[in-house]
Order: sequence, then C-alpha cells, then structure tokens
Amino acid sequence: MTRSTVRTTTATTPPSDDFRTMMGSFPTGVAVITAEDLDGTPRGMTCSSVCSVALAPPTLLVCLRDGSPTLQAVLASGEFTVNLLHEDARRTAELFASGDPERFRITHWERTADAAGPHLPRHAHTIADCTVSLTQRMGDHVTVFGGVRHISRPSGRPPLLYGLRQFAAWPTTTL
Repeated sequence: MTRSTVRTTTATTPPSDDFRTMMGSFPTGVAVITAEDLDGTPRGMTCSSVCSVALAPPTLLVCLRDGSPTLQAVLASGEFTVNLLHEDARRTAELFASGDPERFRITHWERTADAAGPHLPRHAHTIADCTVSLTQRMGDHVTVFGGVRHISRPSGRPPLLYGLRQFAAWPTTTL
C-alpha cells in the first residue's frame, strides 16, 4: 500500500525571484483559460501551468492565481475551457496576461451552447472544455482539476512555447 505524505520544510525557503527564475527557464506551452461568470461575463487569463493528469477518465489540471476573476468564474460555474495557443498567438497570450479589462472586446472569441467557456478558435491549435472535479489551494494559487468533456482542433499550427521570459514557436526540424 502506498501512502502519500505532505511535507513542510522548516529550512529557509529560496527567495521568490530565484524560484521565478528557475521556473522561467523551464519551457512550457501557453494556454488561455476561459470561463464565464454566472451573469455570462467572459473571463480569461494566460496560463502556462497546464498538465495532463489521467487518461481514463481524461483529466487535466490548471493552476490559477487565487482571487483572479477567472478563478472566481471557474469556481462559480464549475467549468472552464483550455485554449492551447498556436505559434502565431503571442499577442493573444500577452493580452490575456496583461489584465486588460477589454481583452474580450479586442480579440475574436466564440460562445457555443456546449462550450464550458469562451473559445479562441483563431488563436488556439486545440481547445478542451472541462468540468471542475476537484480544487486544491496551495500558496497563492489554486489547482483546478478538470474532467475533459470535449476537444476541438481549430488549427493544425504548432504550439506556442514560453521559457526564459520569451515566446517561441515549436521547432520545425525533426531529429
């Protein structure tokens, strides 16, 4: 039988700038997480903390800043959409990271009857609609686990990557 233990350290923790630099050197894909408030207001934020959790049932997780309007909409509605951005969507990533309250007026998005949150089909290579199955607060973020209920692929373009504080396209060369 395996036992899981949460450990806390009493040792000195590294400065947050060192931690940010360490994680910033780890390249990752870029997504915009979207949801709607209970009154139908679209919310969204750029997120690089997206991870697959399980294949059966299909589950992923996203880590969202505690107190963000997007997280509040996700928790209130019980659902969210992961828009995995393609290589030409850098401006979209920057817009949704900026906190600009006009972001949904500036960029093209779609609402469909079965969507969990706003879709960004012109900016995403893949879109996943999810239902919240579990949340876990950790520090200044909340990890949201979502059961994937629908996937669409509006673009065959390569993914947008982020690392070392810059965006890049997936390399086109093969090994």
